[in-house]
Amino acid sequence: MISKEEHLRLRERFNPDGSQLRRQQQRMLELLVEVDRVCKKHHIQYWLSSGTLIGAARHGGFIPWDDDLDIEMLLPDYERLMAVLPAELPPTMALQNTRTDRNYFFFYAKLRDRRSLLAEGNRYDRVWKERGIYMDIFPFYRQPLWIHKLSELAQGHVYKIMNRPSPALWKVRFITRFNERLLFPLLRCLCKLSKARETYGLGIPYHDPRHMEDILPLGEAQFEGRAFPVPKDVDKVLTLKYGNWKELPDLDGLHPHTDELTFAPDSADTREE
Repeated sequence: MISKEEHLRLRERFNPDGSQLRRQQQRMLELLVEVDRVCKKHHIQYWLSSGTLIGAARHGGFIPWDDDLDIEMLLPDYERLMAVLPAELPPTMALQNTRTDRNYFFFYAKLRDRRSLLAEGNRYDRVWKERGIYMDIFPFYRQPLWIHKLSELAQGHVYKIMNRPSPALWKVRFITRFNERLLFPLLRCLCKLSKARETYGLGIPYHDPRHMEDILPLGEAQFEGRAFPVPKDVDKVLTLKYGNWKELPDLDGLHPHTDELTFAPDSADTREE
């Protein structure tokens, strides 16, 4: 972890109490707490990942400039969570996946806050039903890299369509449903014949690997004053993905996900405890 003095300096620069980013982070924390509750209730394994995991390991909470939150889980746990989560959620939150939002085309889910309205820079979200502050939930499955890259190509045309000023949404839905119901189940059957060490999520446009022996059995780490599950060997997991993750990046070259954000006027802020 960085020193307390450095952490406070970064907080003051990027996300001081009461700032829009800090309010966004507090909403994301609410989402994570809810998912954590449901996962514990139903004995579902997950772990903090990516920048969220760096935040836990290096900052003890959010990276001060971070505007998203990521968790990962193995595909069987992901499918169980998708089945039980909608009935468990309060009315202020909504699960977003290809089954709950007909124009959603990511092969990972988002849990959304319904008391806010967010627009990302890529504008893919402009055709989605839910557009509030979110956390990402990624499913992973053991597979060789060539199978994962094939799944990326199969879904990649959707991103090209969505980058057009007037995307043909019927094409987006057709490609996504074809991959979800036909191609990706076939690819998973091929994965069973492989002894691959790497773990990826089919159709997800990232192919940095995870090694399950570095992740399970899970440990715990403090994140924003609460204990959450993390990989067994946090350093190995983060080094595999980022290299020297302990060093701060170029703080003048950061690229946030969020382009625009508004909070519902009748919603109460979440205050620091």
